[in-house]
Amino acid sequence: MKNIAFYIASRYLLAKKGSTAVTFITWLAVGAMTVAVTAMFVIISVFSGLEDLNKDLISNLHADLTIKSTSGKTLKDFNKINAVLKNNKEISSFSRVIEEKIYVSYNGKGDIAYLRGVDSAYTKVNPINKDVFYGSYPTFKYSNEALMENSLDNRLSVPVSSNSDYATIFMPKPGTGIINKEEDIYNKKDILVTGVFPGKDQLDNYIITPIELTEELLNLPKHSAYQIVVKLKNSDNTDSVKQQLLSSLGKNIEIKTKEEENAAFWKMINTEKLFIYLIFALVIFITTFNLAGAIIILQLDKKEQAKSLISLGFPLSHLRQIYFYTGILIVVLGVISGLILGTALCYFQQYSEFFKANETLPFPVKIVGKNYLTVAITASVFGIGISWVFSKISKEYITKN
Repeated sequence: MKNIAFYIASRYLLAKKGSTAVTFITWLAVGAMTVAVTAMFVIISVFSGLEDLNKDLISNLHADLTIKSTSGKTLKDFNKINAVLKNNKEISSFSRVIEEKIYVSYNGKGDIAYLRGVDSAYTKVNPINKDVFYGSYPTFKYSNEALMENSLDNRLSVPVSSNSDYATIFMPKPGTGIINKEEDIYNKKDILVTGVFPGKDQLDNYIITPIELTEELLNLPKHSAYQIVVKLKNSDNTDSVKQQLLSSLGKNIEIKTKEEENAAFWKMINTEKLFIYLIFALVIFITTFNLAGAIIILQLDKKEQAKSLISLGFPLSHLRQIYFYTGILIVVLGVISGLILGTALCYFQQYSEFFKANETLPFPVKIVGKNYLTVAITASVFGIGISWVFSKISKEYITKN
């Protein structure tokens, strides 16, 4: 009987003969489901692409692991930390970093910026040298060589690789007491800009120099560091390596993963993704009422056929299954066609970059398996639920009429 119910349902959906209005409404329900599923899949795929894009944007800002001190800015006992990191076989490279806010001036123009002092191993952790689009990365032969972020360089109009034109950076001095002369307020140093790199909204207003310059400006001893950035051989082992280092380095040390360093940022992204999912889930839910209308119209149109089946001994419970299976078939066709169309649109965007967020940035798209599962389950749950509820009407309707 169940197979007969399914067969009749498939005939109702696929048969060429019958009421034109019923056929139109049925396939309208399929089309509406297709459009809703396509929209949800494309939007979720765009957010998956945005996640990857944001990971790329912050890849030069945070390493796999970042080691900081919990008692003051400067890391204590650097020699011990250095030995522990060198002996850990999971670590590929590590680099010392000192970062402070400074004032930079050139030819009467000035701006607030961030000075990041790094050692020569920094590019092995964060390959920012690959992003230099004009000039070159500092050679580290001289401590006053600098790499400047593009928008900051444009505002100050600092020439690149000019041996006669230097910008000046001012580092405020800590302390109290009466100020007797200019040197009591800040340390200053002339810098030679060797190259320019794009900040990508994450490193805006940054100046990158050899760490010796920041040590000099801050009056710090050699081999000082505010933080140590670490690159792992396998980033999948981040949590286990973090625990190893915490147990080896002891107290007064804080270690954060890349995700923990950007916790607020990723929370915002995930919240936006959740709200977008809920909005499009609501759209699919509303769309399924087209399915309810199709089932009701089908019941009215096939009323005489239903009575004939009952008179031949067809159980009322199986009559309900006919309409339930019809709804399931509509949902399945809508989901499959929607996912196919959504995939085609995503591939079109990947290869053509036709749709753009701005003049230069196309909407990023990433096709992942879990997106198919998420969309299919969402549409199926709503579709099956609506089919079950409205197919139940058939038993009561035929009994009363």
